[in-house]
Amino acid sequence: MGVEPYSIDPDDPRAPPQEVWDRLSPEERAQVLARLPSEFPVSEAHPPEGGFHFEAKVRASDALGSFFSRLGRKVFLGCELPVYYPGEPMFAPDVMAVLDAEPHPRMHWAVSHEGKGLDLALEVYVAGNWRKDVERNVERYARLGIREYFVFDRAKLRLMGWRLAEGGRRTYRPILPQQGFYSSEVLGLELQLEGERLRFYYGGAPLPESYEMIATLRRMVEEAEAHRTEEALVRAELEQRLAEESRLREEELRLREEETRRREEETRRREEAERRLVDALAELERLRARTPPES
Repeated sequence: MGVEPYSIDPDDPRAPPQEVWDRLSPEERAQVLARLPSEFPVSEAHPPEGGFHFEAKVRASDALGSFFSRLGRKVFLGCELPVYYPGEPMFAPDVMAVLDAEPHPRMHWAVSHEGKGLDLALEVYVAGNWRKDVERNVERYARLGIREYFVFDRAKLRLMGWRLAEGGRRTYRPILPQQGFYSSEVLGLELQLEGERLRFYYGGAPLPESYEMIATLRRMVEEAEAHRTEEALVRAELEQRLAEESRLREEELRLREEETRRREEETRRREEAERRLVDALAELERLRARTPPES
């Protein structure tokens, strides 16, 4: 039995440190990737997320996925996908984004294998560990070089954001809102709360979510159907009018033809009567010529 290239603790799964990864062969790296858990370890305290938490993260991922797909830009988005930085404890942001990465599905994100770490992380806080989501993650995500980090506090309906400080320092600076909008340089979008929802904006307009696009498409289809029905009614009425006009023209032509035949018949009869009269007068003259005069 072969020796494992790298031992993984099921209760604390970690990807190999970079120097270990660099020494592994392609086959050994594939073995390590196959053994990295794609789910939370049993020892991880991960309470049920609830509807608010699930809805917020799914809506965010859905809106972003549709937006970048329409742009034709490659952006990988994940929801609670296990992330493995070299030698670091596994973590799984509610929403993660990696720019210029193939958007195909993955079981996990291993930085050494992918060649790139996260560009953005978003956490939704409902009733979880506030200290973990805000305090510890602010320090940890900055240290890992994640360019931007946002927290949507669903319980108190507030939004917070951080961005790596300039100069390559691994520390965060708060993102200050402008007229209620939080700018994301990573996404090229703005974030704002709309009622109880987190929404993304582009050029001042909110990114449509799937159900909104479906409703818009349904309305467009209904309007198109109504327009087609109206066109069909107009076309039917026009065809009816054309048919009636054609019938009237045919009737007028028939009457004209009948009138022509009537006149031709009258002319023929008149000519025939005149011919008979001429013949009769000629016969009368002939008879008169043959009768001798009385003495």
